[in-house]
Amino acid sequence: HYMGQNFARAFDIKFLDPNNEQQHCFTTSWGLSTRFVGAMIMTHGDDKGLVLPPKLAPIQVVIVPIYKGDAERPAVVEAAAAIKQELAAHNLRVKLDDRDNLTPGFKFNEWELKGVPVRIEIGPRDLQNGTVMVGRRDIPGREGKQIMPRAGLAQRIAELLAEIQANLLEKATRFRDEHTTDVTSYDQLKDAIDTGFARGWWAGDRVDEERIQTETKATVRCIPLEQPGDSGTCFYTGKPATKVAIFGRSY
Repeated sequence: HYMGQNFARAFDIKFLDPNNEQQHCFTTSWGLSTRFVGAMIMTHGDDKGLVLPPKLAPIQVVIVPIYKGDAERPAVVEAAAAIKQELAAHNLRVKLDDRDNLTPGFKFNEWELKGVPVRIEIGPRDLQNGTVMVGRRDIPGREGKQIMPRAGLAQRIAELLAEIQANLLEKATRFRDEHTTDVTSYDQLKDAIDTGFARGWWAGDRVDEERIQTETKATVRCIPLEQPGDSGTCFYTGKPATKVAIFGRSY
């Protein structure tokens, strides 16, 4: 919704224009904030809980110290705290889970549920070897684990977070593309819409779209900014079309 300057005048929100003069802002409301959060959860989440992209995760890295008894605890927790300080100094959002009334397994499950992208485990053997065990939330199980040296850990974790971010985007894009079907007829749209998106040339009007929605529960979800550049025939009306539209059901 375009709100003009109404809210800006009411709340006295201003900006400096090219002439270095203060002007009230022109504002819009897209109503996207909570929808984006929901879409992110549905796109990346799995049966274990959230899978958060590192750039949006409130906590990017959680450190879980592992020890047996009070004798091992001080050295391990001290090393974990040092790692936290090192990562935080590199502008990473880090949580040290040093709660001593919970088992490591409970903590692992909790942080997996909350979608923290990276988990660092450190115990007495790691102290001796100068290493840590690092797990990725986007790759469950042993496949997502690797041993990293303590030296240069912050840089490696930063690179890993960037890799996770790219991997989540690639997986989501691949899933979307695999569930998008190009259609040239209305019957094809009816079949395609049960498994994902339908993409086709579109020259219909509001009445046409409402009729499609009544019959299939699908509507135009978007008209992509990137268009083929040529023209085609509308799959529904048979009229010449200059734009491709993507149809889908909303839930």
